[in-house]
Amino acid sequence: MFNRRKKMVAWRLVSSALLFALIILVLTGCSKNGSESARSDDKTLYLYNWTYYTPESVIEKFEQEFDVKVVLDYFASNEDMFAKLKAGGSGYDIVFPSQDYTSIMMHEDMLLPIDKDKIPNLKYISPLVLEKATYDPDMSWSVPYFMGASGIAVNTTKISDYTRDWSIFADERLAGRMSMLDDMREVMGDALAHLGYSVNSTDDNELEAAQKLINEEWKPNLVKFDAEGFAKSFANSEFWVVHGYAEAVFEELDEARWSEVDFFLPPEGGPMYLDSMVIPKGAKHIDLAHEFINFIHRPEIYAEFLDRFHFPASVHTKAGELMTVEPFYQGEDLANYELKNDVGADLEKYNQLWQEIRYLD
Repeated sequence: MFNRRKKMVAWRLVSSALLFALIILVLTGCSKNGSESARSDDKTLYLYNWTYYTPESVIEKFEQEFDVKVVLDYFASNEDMFAKLKAGGSGYDIVFPSQDYTSIMMHEDMLLPIDKDKIPNLKYISPLVLEKATYDPDMSWSVPYFMGASGIAVNTTKISDYTRDWSIFADERLAGRMSMLDDMREVMGDALAHLGYSVNSTDDNELEAAQKLINEEWKPNLVKFDAEGFAKSFANSEFWVVHGYAEAVFEELDEARWSEVDFFLPPEGGPMYLDSMVIPKGAKHIDLAHEFINFIHRPEIYAEFLDRFHFPASVHTKAGELMTVEPFYQGEDLANYELKNDVGADLEKYNQLWQEIRYLD
């Protein structure tokens, strides 16, 4: 009995030693793996951007030069992006909101300040874009990424005599061959600008005048308001005149047909957008985020971005000289355009008028 008990005690001691060694081994392994994971994560930059808005070639160059990995997530609207960040689903190091949501995120204390000493290429940001960015003109919280606007595309194989401004939609000869964006602020903004008012007007008389113009002169000639299929409809010649974005229109056409298109921004102005790069609170790779922002605005890199989408150098003072393609419109074409600002509670005025435009005959 004594020997048996002695053996049992010895076995327990051995088992305990083995268990302890196993625990140490596991913990060491976890610690090692955790360290490797942390080191790996330290070399990963997480971006949250609009779909098809960052050239793969630019991402690859950044990864190679800085020996890091870039992970891209995409959003389809500012609302989707904002809701995700407010719900705590961030983890992103750089986000690309438009101007109204950049302003909202600033006011809601959702952003980290920009360390401008770490971004020497800010010297290339154009005075025009800073003049437009009244919500953050000194780039304390955001760095401009791209500034552009919707315009009008005309199929010149179908028509040759037309006005190159918003009044083209009042041309009864083109009835049944035109569309405008299904976008309240865009269409209302176009009408306001055509009447000589601000695209951010909240004056009842001005808004009603814009509604009357759309309902009585433009809408009767439109097939529909369309924000999704307008480019395809234009490409297959169903529509001869469309209100929309140049990159969408030309993306649907073989390059051999580009000469058939007259794309222009009406000179009386209209709504425009300014997308920026911001660093959200909670970002873990702040220095790397600054490196990326600085990298994007390196003249030859920004020129590569512009070339990919045939964008004008509206944001950058140097990149335009390095572009190898002709942009679909010029930065100076935006001179009379206004950013769509957050109009606060007055947005309900727009909603009510738009419902009458959109859904009532």
